[in-house]
Amino acid sequence: MSDPHRPEPSSEPPPLHPVDVFLLLAHGDRILLALRQNTGYADNQWNCPSGKLEHGEDAITGIRREAAEEIGVRFEGDEPQFVGVVHHRSAWHARIGLIFAAAYDPVRHGVPINGEPHKCGEVRWFGLDEIPENTYPYTVAAIDAWRAGTRLQLSGWQ
Repeated sequence: MSDPHRPEPSSEPPPLHPVDVFLLLAHGDRILLALRQNTGYADNQWNCPSGKLEHGEDAITGIRREAAEEIGVRFEGDEPQFVGVVHHRSAWHARIGLIFAAAYDPVRHGVPINGEPHKCGEVRWFGLDEIPENTYPYTVAAIDAWRAGTRLQLSGWQ
């Protein structure tokens, strides 16, 4: 006899939503973006320093690792701060992005570099009102959520 409170099993596979971490490194009214290249994912589009959490890695460790690997910036203490989540869907998959932000301090952080030239064409500061048109929508959603103070941003679900 079936239990009326238990949902019927689905023939669909369970959802897989990789967890990404995004760094919004701001310097006044500018933000640091990186141009993706040679990755097979969002190539030739601007993206904030970001990446997937590794197996067994917590979000703070992950964002600090990505910042060090991609742009050579190291954080200590309570940096960077969690500011929101983006649930993004593209034609291929859905993802969860944890957004972290930090105010850039050249003395504490040093000069950002392109730490992954095999995957990144360049890193560059952009005015918050001058985000390039070829910025990946997932990144645009993260920036928009941060600027608006939105804790949960849906992207690509419309």
